[in-house]
Amino acid sequence: MSGHSKFANIKHKKEKNDAAKGKIFTVIGREIAVAVKEGGPDPENNSRLRDVIAKAKANNMPNDTIERGIKKAAGDADAVNYENVTYEGYGPNGTAIIVVALTDNKNRTAANVRNAFTKGKGNVGTQGCVSYMFDSKGQIIIAKEDCQMDADDLMMLALDAGADDFSEEEDSFEVLTDPAAFSQVREALEKEGIQMVQAEVAMIPQNYVTLTDETDINNIRRTLDLLDEDDDVQEVYHNWDEPEE
Repeated sequence: MSGHSKFANIKHKKEKNDAAKGKIFTVIGREIAVAVKEGGPDPENNSRLRDVIAKAKANNMPNDTIERGIKKAAGDADAVNYENVTYEGYGPNGTAIIVVALTDNKNRTAANVRNAFTKGKGNVGTQGCVSYMFDSKGQIIIAKEDCQMDADDLMMLALDAGADDFSEEEDSFEVLTDPAAFSQVREALEKEGIQMVQAEVAMIPQNYVTLTDETDINNIRRTLDLLDEDDDVQEVYHNWDEPEE
């Protein structure tokens, strides 16, 4: 596991997103629409929607915005049909990047993703070319500053609820679960009033790559920034051991 602070990375990502909060809300709004379409508007009977709501709350999305999104998706028979698409490719020096998108126009999204890779001197590869370097895991990050519970008690709570792994960083706790157990673990923590800065099923790199060349670092940042700016892009996973700023 990388030695850097996951919380610092997430905080950095969040702060960056704060400048473009509309983007993160658009991303989650699409996920809400897809979840409602697949399983209905009642979170009690729709575990995917419950998970998206938890993600929305972790990103400080207001409750009324969440509720409006659910009502709109439930009442709009002519809502846009979004498709899930995943792209895999390489950044500088063999770094692995996975891009998850929800789009109503696959050609547009594919062109934008390819452009982001090309501008960072990387390239889009075939399906499966890098995903074997990642594990799909439920990932919950809890900031120590937000958590009153003793570390051992928190660990036991998570493991008893079905978590696979619990680790303590300098400023945060990380809970990893099998994707199938993610919802029950998150809900067990939620019931105890545990605040989470991240709660989602993510692609976790098995190993991290360190970049030392300044050009490589600038190129991968360029790719990640361009992908971040694209409204179709939901998530970007990579195995670059991003330095803390």
